[in-house]
Amino acid sequence: MPVTTTVSLAILALAVVFAVKTLKIVPQQHAWVVERLGKFDRILMPGLNIIVPFIDRVAYKHELKEFPLDVPSQVCITRDNTQLQVDGVLYFQVTDPMRASYGSSNYVDAITQLAQTSLRSVIGRMELDKTFEEREAINLAVVSVLDEAATNWGVKVLRYEIKDLTPPAEILRAMQAQITAEREKRAVIAASEGRRQEQINLASGEREAAIQRSEGERQAAINRAQGEAASISAIAEATAQAIERVGHAAKLPGGDTAVNLRVAEQYVEAFAKLAKTNNTMIVPSNLGDVSGLIATAMKTVKVSGEEGR
Repeated sequence: MPVTTTVSLAILALAVVFAVKTLKIVPQQHAWVVERLGKFDRILMPGLNIIVPFIDRVAYKHELKEFPLDVPSQVCITRDNTQLQVDGVLYFQVTDPMRASYGSSNYVDAITQLAQTSLRSVIGRMELDKTFEEREAINLAVVSVLDEAATNWGVKVLRYEIKDLTPPAEILRAMQAQITAEREKRAVIAASEGRRQEQINLASGEREAAIQRSEGERQAAINRAQGEAASISAIAEATAQAIERVGHAAKLPGGDTAVNLRVAEQYVEAFAKLAKTNNTMIVPSNLGDVSGLIATAMKTVKVSGEEGR
């Protein structure tokens, strides 16, 4: 192989190496940290970048996407001295590549350890029942502590979620028994409230019915009294009109004779009724009493007629 060819190939190889060392293509959502002679120089952003070969070097490569991080399960002691097995998941994102490179030797381990210690501290201030009710508050407290510390590591802690809270088996059985007793208690209370409401409704219905009955009886009595009063008034009015007509008729020619005849007829009818209702025949001791009775009736009719005038 001629010397010129070998030199050309060597120069081509050096050119390729130089191009590779000089041109850097950074993917989207990535950031590369460049050191010049061992000292931080700059951060390469996504796209085509140029560095000085053999003087600059890419020391760290970071992804700027959001990452989930499983926090290992651990035992936490509550305020009422109950053990809880707790694990969770943490979401974080690199926001400062320079601090993420030099702020911590391993920011992932640092975040994990701090998440565990913060979780133990938060749960240690709560009683067992509260830990199940205040999951959101626990998550926010852990995020607050982590985010404050992770700023120095160039990391933003976005959120923390508890996956499982597992108490010991004895506590689980006791909690289940408590829940069962509470449900039975609510059922008994609900049944008693139903019976109480039923009795109230029945009593109210009976009261309303009694009121309606009394109102009906009252109205019926009023109606009867009004009917009787109207009947008495009508009878009295009819009697007065009859007496007035009799008095008027007695003044007419032959009226006295007609009145005498009518009084005699009524007298006889009265004795006939007495005879029908009794076993003994009743006869007036003095038949002349009939004429005396007629005379008295006629005198009364005359007096009534004179008063009418």
